[in-house]
Amino acid sequence: MPSEASAPALIERGTPAFRRASLALFISSLVVFGNLYAIHPLLPLISTQYGVSTLQASNAFTLTSLTLGLSLLAHGPLSDAFGRRAPLIIGLVVTALLTLGMAFSTSFDALLWMRMAQGVALGVLPATAVAYLGDSMNRQALIAAVGLYIGGNTLGGAGGRVLGGFIADHFGLQTVFLTLGSASLLCALAVALLLPAPSAFRPQRLSLRGSLGTFASHLRNRALLPAYLVGGLGFMVFINLYTFTTFRLSAPPWLLGASSLGLLFLTYMAGTLSASLSGRIKPAQAAQGMAVGVGIFMVGCLITLAEPLWLIITGLIFNAFGFFLTHSLANSWVNQHAAHGKASSSSLYSVFYYLGAAVGIYYLAPFWRIAGWPAVVGGSLLVLVISLLLIRYLHRGQQRA
Repeated sequence: MPSEASAPALIERGTPAFRRASLALFISSLVVFGNLYAIHPLLPLISTQYGVSTLQASNAFTLTSLTLGLSLLAHGPLSDAFGRRAPLIIGLVVTALLTLGMAFSTSFDALLWMRMAQGVALGVLPATAVAYLGDSMNRQALIAAVGLYIGGNTLGGAGGRVLGGFIADHFGLQTVFLTLGSASLLCALAVALLLPAPSAFRPQRLSLRGSLGTFASHLRNRALLPAYLVGGLGFMVFINLYTFTTFRLSAPPWLLGASSLGLLFLTYMAGTLSASLSGRIKPAQAAQGMAVGVGIFMVGCLITLAEPLWLIITGLIFNAFGFFLTHSLANSWVNQHAAHGKASSSSLYSVFYYLGAAVGIYYLAPFWRIAGWPAVVGGSLLVLVISLLLIRYLHRGQQRA
């Protein structure tokens, strides 16, 4: 056991090192989620430009999400063995170079392969970011930094969609990739200059058996599995509520066009705010904070049952605020309660998170077919009630500890 004098100094909230690390991960988050989601409103344009069906064009988004999620199972153990900082910077650079390469893609197959490879590069951030913070910061600073990092997730996701659509409408698909790739490369350089080395990182031996054992131990940890499920179930309904909202609002009486529907994602900004505010919640109150977030999310779902567009948008704002508050706290909870293999633990959280997004469309689709939007809201509330029960379990376990 290291003595107190030899223990590494952890970054405290409010210090220059805290600001540098938080800014670096915020920028990283903008790059990753901007590149992941910028293509979302471009799918019809891709379909036209490459002469493929809309369903085929959608693979440029869905397959990237798939490879991102699957890559997390490898990124976590690799990060625990080789470090946090270098893989993150390499992932950002590869992401930027692949986006620049897409600008010169002459076939849809080439674009698709680059997007699939990019999913692997994008997966470095969710696999290492929170683990990096756990190796660098004390508990209160960790929660605040995670909130800022997830705020970057929301800003990157919303901004990527809105700006990607705007640039494509005025300058074309190639300009989107050139602009996004160049900006991402500059951001990668900024991260390399800003991000301090983690002071408390201790490498672990890399082995397949050891990695599987680490994942299994995390899943057996009663303080981790419920938190994984909270994140996965929340994203399962949150991201897919937007999908069915676009179906709903493109029909009478609203008849919104694609540009207007794209602007709905600006409601994500409420999530940027709540993720940042999550840093004010003390670690001992994290479970209560998660429950408050789920409660706000449930209120938002009920508000969207209204007919006036401004009330529907208000409901989406509540949804984003509540979901990202819960997500921020659950993410930091996982890092704090992982006894070892923090990157592997964070990776598992992200696997549950993206798996939830993938299966959510299939869960909510029958509700939509049977009774439309009210049934979708009912199905979502059922999932959120389960989340509240899981959070209650976590809270009771924390009180017993």
